[in-house]
Amino acid sequence: MRTPGRIWEDADLPTRRLAGLALNPSAPPDVLLRLLAEAPLAVRMVLCRDRDLPVSVVDAVIEHPDRRTRGFFAVNPHVDPAQRARLVDDPEWFVRAHLAEGPRTTEPDWPRPRPLPDATVVRMLVTYEAEHLWSLYRQMSAELVRALPAHPVAEARRHGVFRWTWMSGAERAALLADPDERVREAARACARYDDPAWVESELPDRPCHSRSHLLLHSALSRAVVDGVLTSPAGEDDKAMIARNPTLPPDAVVLLAADPDPKVRQEIAGRRADLPPAERHALVADPHPNVRRAVARHPDLDADERRTLAADPDPRVRLAVSVHPSFSEEERARIDYTVQTDCRLGAFGEGRTPRDPEAVRQDALSGHPLLRREAAKERTLAPDLVTRLADDDDLGVRVLLAQNHPDAPPALLLRSFLEYTGPERARLTTRPNFPRAGLAAYADHADPQVRALAARDPETPPATVERFTGDPDPQVRAAFARHPNLPPVRLAHLLADEELAHPAAANPALPPATMNRLLASQGRDFPVAG
Repeated sequence: MRTPGRIWEDADLPTRRLAGLALNPSAPPDVLLRLLAEAPLAVRMVLCRDRDLPVSVVDAVIEHPDRRTRGFFAVNPHVDPAQRARLVDDPEWFVRAHLAEGPRTTEPDWPRPRPLPDATVVRMLVTYEAEHLWSLYRQMSAELVRALPAHPVAEARRHGVFRWTWMSGAERAALLADPDERVREAARACARYDDPAWVESELPDRPCHSRSHLLLHSALSRAVVDGVLTSPAGEDDKAMIARNPTLPPDAVVLLAADPDPKVRQEIAGRRADLPPAERHALVADPHPNVRRAVARHPDLDADERRTLAADPDPRVRLAVSVHPSFSEEERARIDYTVQTDCRLGAFGEGRTPRDPEAVRQDALSGHPLLRREAAKERTLAPDLVTRLADDDDLGVRVLLAQNHPDAPPALLLRSFLEYTGPERARLTTRPNFPRAGLAAYADHADPQVRALAARDPETPPATVERFTGDPDPQVRAAFARHPNLPPVRLAHLLADEELAHPAAANPALPPATMNRLLASQGRDFPVAG
């Protein structure tokens, strides 16, 4: 079976024209319905996967006889998830598997998919085979994820056991005593990882994924710990048990002085139970990565904080500068540098909200990293949004723009203009990203900024026409879609090998041209010479 990428590669020019028409926001439902009924698979793929659709077209997609067509709709990120949920009982496993896999997109930096309705997810948990559910969890609402262990439907509770590590003792006990045997069995399977004897009996004697998982996350017996300390099976064994919360205190002490700096770094950064003497030694460790890790330890005393604040390595000074025990005045005296050439992206709606007072304290801090933490909060108070939108730190402004649902239009535009790192393109998908005034950037040196002018409805026709010949292909395609493109140029682009697809998506495409494309199956336009 051809992949979506191969389907598009195999599409000829007439098919790509029709695919552009399928994306045209001015195409009426009757045009979309004809494409759905008559067009090649590549067109149906674009129509069903890459745009929102009128209800009448959705109804026809749900009833379409071709399973691939329905499967493309099952992974559409643009439609309301409740519409995709209508495929939950599709007769073809192929379609159901795609629904469970969830939305995909060809657009850059697309955010986490919107969750399916809770009732749909529960039905999938009850009726779908396990092999089709591996990626369903990213389509669950945060509320359902938290509710699964106590859900009234037994199969939902069984799947909720995956949260075992984060459960309270009472929640675990309830699942171990669940009235449903399959739920109890799943809970017992998780509880085994808390049994050091069982872990010891199952631990592979060679480096592998299973061994790594057990050493990192499971209860360790004394024999397992001693075996790793004296005869590790792999070079990372000690570093892995250094993270394990069941590591006994004497092993913590031994690993804090291990010759391998990677092991000392894990101990320094992961162990809340680090004794004072070992912590003090790690503060003076010769390796800067170890000192940077211990700089975040919550129990640092005043002398240790002062030592790290004067560390010769700037990364260590930066790490300790956000220590919660410092006052703002003490923080301000530390010589630290905050980088801006790092990922400044979205942190997802599933992020657990922090205490509002702690967030406010961070937002009012003089330290950019603390203000950046506050800027990630989707529930940030309006007065703090206003304050951080004008922050003098690029990272604060961009993180606020990427994460807050009410990020102001001016902030979104400024962030796009100033930030060129990962997830930059996502800023243009935020609800408040402006359109008016973007024509002013048509001659900008950065092609991504030039392309913004294609979003402005007031960009002059002459400018639009000029930039359909821009050196950058993405800029050319963006302007080929602009409704101010002169009709003569639009007709010419419909015959252009490269730009016929975006030109057919132009909302100014005349209805007569749409009908001509439909009647000829996209073949009534020669290639431009």
